Amino acid sequence: MALRKGSRSKLLAVFVLGMMLLFSVRLFQLQILQHDEYVQRSAAEQIRPLTIPAKRGLIYALDGSTPVPLVINQTVYTMFADPVMVTDPDKIVDVINRVAKDNLQPNPEALLSIKNSRYQILGKKLTRRQAEEIKKENLQGVGFQAVTERVYPEGKLAAQTLGFVNAEGLGQYGIEAQYNDALTGKDGLLKSVTDVSGVPLTIGNRNIHKPAKNGDTIVLTIDRNIQSYTEKALVRGLKKAGATNGSVIVIDPQSGKVMAMANFPTYDPANFGHVKSAAVYNNPIIDEPYEPGSDIKTFTVAVGIDKGVILPNSTYNNQDFIKVDDWVIRNATRGHTGNITMQTALNYSLNTGMVTIVERLGDGSHINLQARNTMYGYFHDRFGFGKLTGIELPNEQPGIVIPPTDVQGNAVRYSNMSFGQGMDLTMVQVASAFSTLVNGGVYYTPTIYGGLLHEDGTFMQAPVKQPKTGIITPKTSKLVHKMIHDARAKFYATEDKAGYDIGGKTGTSQTLENGRYVDNQTVATYLGYGGDTMPRYVIMVQASGKGLNLQGNLHALPIFTDISNWLIDYLKLQPKR
Repeated sequence: MALRKGSRSKLLAVFVLGMMLLFSVRLFQLQILQHDEYVQRSAAEQIRPLTIPAKRGLIYALDGSTPVPLVINQTVYTMFADPVMVTDPDKIVDVINRVAKDNLQPNPEALLSIKNSRYQILGKKLTRRQAEEIKKENLQGVGFQAVTERVYPEGKLAAQTLGFVNAEGLGQYGIEAQYNDALTGKDGLLKSVTDVSGVPLTIGNRNIHKPAKNGDTIVLTIDRNIQSYTEKALVRGLKKAGATNGSVIVIDPQSGKVMAMANFPTYDPANFGHVKSAAVYNNPIIDEPYEPGSDIKTFTVAVGIDKGVILPNSTYNNQDFIKVDDWVIRNATRGHTGNITMQTALNYSLNTGMVTIVERLGDGSHINLQARNTMYGYFHDRFGFGKLTGIELPNEQPGIVIPPTDVQGNAVRYSNMSFGQGMDLTMVQVASAFSTLVNGGVYYTPTIYGGLLHEDGTFMQAPVKQPKTGIITPKTSKLVHKMIHDARAKFYATEDKAGYDIGGKTGTSQTLENGRYVDNQTVATYLGYGGDTMPRYVIMVQASGKGLNLQGNLHALPIFTDISNWLIDYLKLQPKR
């Protein structure tokens, strides 16, 4: 019996020691070997990652040299309900109808009755005052979520240039799309110890705070006042002309900075969903190439002078038609026959004069390969026709200029190109290249990005892009500049303010439908400059409409004149003495 008692004691001792060893091993495993794992599990339960949303950057224009807001942010509220938690739906409907009727979703009564749902949106874009007034009613099951929306202090101003932000917070079209990443910024992070309800605690040394980086505030080169007047002048001019579509670009020929970019029809970016067609979001100035017509004659003249084959007083024999291969090209304006100067050909927009210049780029009587190569070298390689300009806007189109090596790049094609047909160009291409004709032969890449506005109010201007010199010689530019001035002065000097240097060229072009030119529809264009001791602005105007025969001198030129005369006063230009 004593032996059995001793054995039992030993067995119990062994069992206890075994259990202690087992606990020790387990504790060693938990406290030493798996320490990091359990710390992470604990942190995962106690430390909650909380996103600190970044604020989307603003967009500014200029008022002279002072940045002014075009797009800002505003906090509004989405009102939602948990139908399961709702105890008095009639009271909820009564209160929200009284406080925020215009912001409610259709049929809130039905939304509140969906008991198999825990989340129904009752209203959107409520103001802070509306949200607070509804909160005072202590409506069971109703809550609010703060959201940010874009606000446009200038209404529709520069809508196609700005673009908009969609419901997912992504920039669409215009600057909002081009600089979406920079405007978005980067969200911050707060990892905080929380209580059992998930409420962040202020105690503990495990708080990690990574501040949000708000989006950049971008300043455009657009001048708010020039943009506003240009848009109004465009609408007035189109209404008077009976046209339904039109665009205007105003650019500084001494820097390439876009001062205004206006389109009609337009839209309200604050209500971007309320449009009949999404096509209205597009910016035709950069993304709709077309045949610009006779304003291209200024470029053909410039090529001829720069290559030394003509001067303004060079003559040719005009018969009001000219034959290229088997194609007969005629002048729209007839009667100025005989030996006339190239200045006269530009004044009266004679196609025969331009074709003659191209012939002289070759052997003098044919538009041979040498002539076509020379013309392509200037139009495409130097002036940038058929290439992207690089302006800071999305969806820019390069247009089309057929090279002479292409089967379609024949003599007839290049004869048509000399007077603005047979190629598709954008307005921003033409206006930028036209600046080189009048500014001494320097090409400035068009730009609409003016710089950044820092939170302390400092305006950091964008670096100046390197210009391309020698597009044409300064001597050529001086001669072409005068020819363009004289072409306008011949007919329209009395419409301009006296004492200023104003010049321009009309353009009227046919349009293509199903690959063929139609007779009942034309596009009207006017391309010109203005200034005092030097050109201070270039303006290009386009007017069009379905089934409308429009002319550059009658329907586009008056819009140019309106804007030009206003700009002289706004820019405080001094008349030449």
